[in-house]
Amino acid sequence: MNIVLIGMPASGKTTVAEILGKNLGAQVVDTDALIVKRHGEINKIFEKFGEEHFRNLESEAVKEVANNTNAVISTGGGCPLRRENVLALKKNGKIVFLRTSITELIKRTEGDGTRPLLKGEREERLKSLLTVRTPIYEDASDLTIDTDGRTPEEIAKKITEFIR
Repeated sequence: MNIVLIGMPASGKTTVAEILGKNLGAQVVDTDALIVKRHGEINKIFEKFGEEHFRNLESEAVKEVANNTNAVISTGGGCPLRRENVLALKKNGKIVFLRTSITELIKRTEGDGTRPLLKGEREERLKSLLTVRTPIYEDASDLTIDTDGRTPEEIAKKITEFIR
């Protein structure tokens, strides 16, 4: 069974995935890292081809990694926006939503220019994305964990308890 982490940019998916992978002896797969490895920087993909093209690359990556059987999969923040991605990931996995408050997201993304959807009015963009995505994340998840005030290790422990 896979553990799939979803949530907003800067919710801690990549960090928690690394800890879970180490603790469980599982392969760690990051869909964004897979896209970068094969197609280049996400910012450049967005600039050159647009968000829709990126989402297509993301869906291709999801189809590939969803077939794993003992992996911790960290997804990009927009991955669950496509129902096909959620359904593919649920075939062999449990989806965990790392819920993070707007205050914490603003703090964690300060000075980060690597996230294409947060360019410009970062705080307003985050609020807008959070409003749209939270119900989608909640609908897709088998478990929701609030990340505010918790270390990545504490979050990984909660996920481990859930799957055992």
